[in-house]
Amino acid sequence: MAVKIRLTRRGRKKKAMFDVIVADAKSPRDGRLIEKLGTYNPLTNPATILIDEDKTLDWLLKGAQPTDTARRILSYKGIMLKKHLQVGVLKGAITQEQADKKFEDWLKGKEAAISSKVDSLAKKKAAEEKARLDAEKKVKEAKAEALKQKLAAMEAVEEVAEAETEAEPIEETVAEEVANDTATAETAGAEEPVAEVVEETAEVVKESAEVVEEATEVVEEIADVVEEATEEVEETAAEVEEIAEEAAPVEETNTEEPEAEAEKEPEEEKESASNEEEKEDKK
Repeated sequence: MAVKIRLTRRGRKKKAMFDVIVADAKSPRDGRLIEKLGTYNPLTNPATILIDEDKTLDWLLKGAQPTDTARRILSYKGIMLKKHLQVGVLKGAITQEQADKKFEDWLKGKEAAISSKVDSLAKKKAAEEKARLDAEKKVKEAKAEALKQKLAAMEAVEEVAEAETEAEPIEETVAEEVANDTATAETAGAEEPVAEVVEETAEVVKESAEVVEEATEVVEEIADVVEEATEEVEETAAEVEEIAEEAAPVEETNTEEPEAEAEKEPEEEKESASNEEEKEDKK
């Protein structure tokens, strides 16, 4: 009887697990088995393999033939290497101590490779998580900055409105103060205080004018943004109308027949009127 070491499937859809079994080569995949050697879970990274190495090695030495997939699993666990070394011991090519030492050296290298892979996967996962958090943080900061700019623009508009309403009273009061101070200085006979007052009022007017100018620039920028948005909305509406016109069925109307009928009606009336006049003349 030909014996195979192969896999048998179990588990639900997309969550498959496999058992490593010994079975007759003629039996179906999920048919009768001789012995179960272990399990294989490909859903983890790296894959989880739990197998009885002594039993598997015993079946290999007895002549059991693994399938391609089972052979890769056994090679991953070092069972095929162990079988090769054991055959050499049985043939007298090497001693048992030499075979054990070679297997231990291979096992150390394999464990180091597996541990490095696990570490790299953990680092990769941590880096991806950090990148995701950084991206979320940037999005939140961008939203906060946009909200801040919007509030600043609204405050600038309010300041411009307030400045425009307050500009005229300030100019009037400044002019009155200058006139009063000038009259007072002229009566007192002092020229220097008048010049100082004039300079101070001029500086105040200049500062208020600068504030009004800055606020006006902010308002103009906001108006430009609103105008661009309006143009984009109009373009989008025009495109939608074009698409709707192309999609709507074209109704063909024939306007010639009603006109012809309208022309015929007066002619018929004229003919009837002429016939009546002829009858009256005959009478």
